[in-house]
Amino acid sequence: MHRSRLILPALTVATLALFTQVPAGGAAPAMEWREVFNEDGSITQTLTPKAPAEEPTDFRAAAAAEVTKIFGDRNPADAFDLVFVGDGYTADDQATYTANVLSKWNELSAVEPFAAYKQYFNVWQVNVVSNESGVDHDPTKGLLKDTALDMGFWCQGRDANTERLLCVNETKAREFAALAPQADQVIALGNTTKYGGAGGSVATAAGSNAQAGQIAIHELGHSIGGLADEYDYPYLAYTGTEPIEINVTKDPTGAKWGQYLGQPSPDGGVIAPVEGARYYKTGLYRPTANSIMRTLGKEFNSIGRDAMIKAFKAKIPSLNFETAPGPPPAN
Repeated sequence: MHRSRLILPALTVATLALFTQVPAGGAAPAMEWREVFNEDGSITQTLTPKAPAEEPTDFRAAAAAEVTKIFGDRNPADAFDLVFVGDGYTADDQATYTANVLSKWNELSAVEPFAAYKQYFNVWQVNVVSNESGVDHDPTKGLLKDTALDMGFWCQGRDANTERLLCVNETKAREFAALAPQADQVIALGNTTKYGGAGGSVATAAGSNAQAGQIAIHELGHSIGGLADEYDYPYLAYTGTEPIEINVTKDPTGAKWGQYLGQPSPDGGVIAPVEGARYYKTGLYRPTANSIMRTLGKEFNSIGRDAMIKAFKAKIPSLNFETAPGPPPAN
């Protein structure tokens, strides 16, 4: 499964100092890169202090959580199983949580190629019950809530620079998600209307914010299709080897996508190498100017769509024997 915690080239002491200060007589906190999803649809990276050791879920709380299938009737061994968990939803908020899950699933399943392959998904909802409504640091920093998954803006208060970074206790989220028969991707929704989200082994999104569903779509591009990010922050020139991801290349001719070059792409324009991708401004190329792997709200480009379909067929055995739907024609 893709993780949006990235191992990137070592930072210099000077660069690291831009992100954190070492306390007198103490060691610098361990840091990690996380994706940040901005309100305008742009995606960046931020260097954030790692969470301390995460406590596991209280066994009794997990045992009490109900699991509901909201879509699909396939054997989990022959399906992609998407599991939603919620944080900051009290017993009285469960109707809101269900509405949030359905809204996010409906948005995801309307996007290609998910729309064409919707029948191959199972979608599960784990009804996690919190003691208080809401999430930490909403609407103001410093306001804490007693919730099951410890979700909070400013990355649970650890990141002083990025208000919309909505982080969660991933250990607890995965433990609740494991109550479903299978969990190929976990999405944690927070009981908030404030835009926010984050990447990671558990993707997060604001449950009651209409824009936040795009975060899940982007994350599934990673976890299902193995697609690279196509934005060009935070590094300058790339000098490494050819990336393994199908949607980025160091070859300025775009030969990696030779059979697609010059063809229309669903996200607009035609397939042609565009410089700036996979966190570098120069030295790496993406197939199109602006797909969902670069900006939320966009379509997958042709390279991304076909990679997703190939991954569906690898994950779902019957797709190799059934007459599966083909991708829709490019716009």
